[in-house]
Amino acid sequence: NPYMVQMELDFATALTDKGSALAAADVIPVIAVKKGFMIMNAGIEVVTATSAGTSTVDLGTGVDADCFVDGFNSASGTAAGTVAQNAAAFQPLMCVADDNIDLTLATQSGTALTTGKFRIWAVLMDCTDEGDLTAQEVARDFA
Repeated sequence: NPYMVQMELDFATALTDKGSALAAADVIPVIAVKKGFMIMNAGIEVVTATSAGTSTVDLGTGVDADCFVDGFNSASGTAAGTVAQNAAAFQPLMCVADDNIDLTLATQSGTALTTGKFRIWAVLMDCTDEGDLTAQEVARDFA
């Protein structure tokens, strides 16, 4: 059965964790996904506008960095409540190894990215082998 997970990415915390300025090509792991799980969809919602001048982000995995969101405008003018649209080539992704859903800072220039919050969500489904699901006969079946 599919289920949703989410987390809030605080760019002030990401900046502190990195220890230096957030820059283009930085990759921030946001949601861990185990082998055998399918990512049905994933997305971004702006909770608090960022401080960034010119900035775009991608959302994807180690297999495809922008499979869910490609080039979302994450500059300071993008208002809270704005939701990123799926990438044109979006499709569910099967994790054949443990992976992360990552937010990649695709572009970043002008005013530094030091504040702002995004809600990152994903709909996952466990597709691991559940073993033999055939009914088992027991003594009570023959009583």
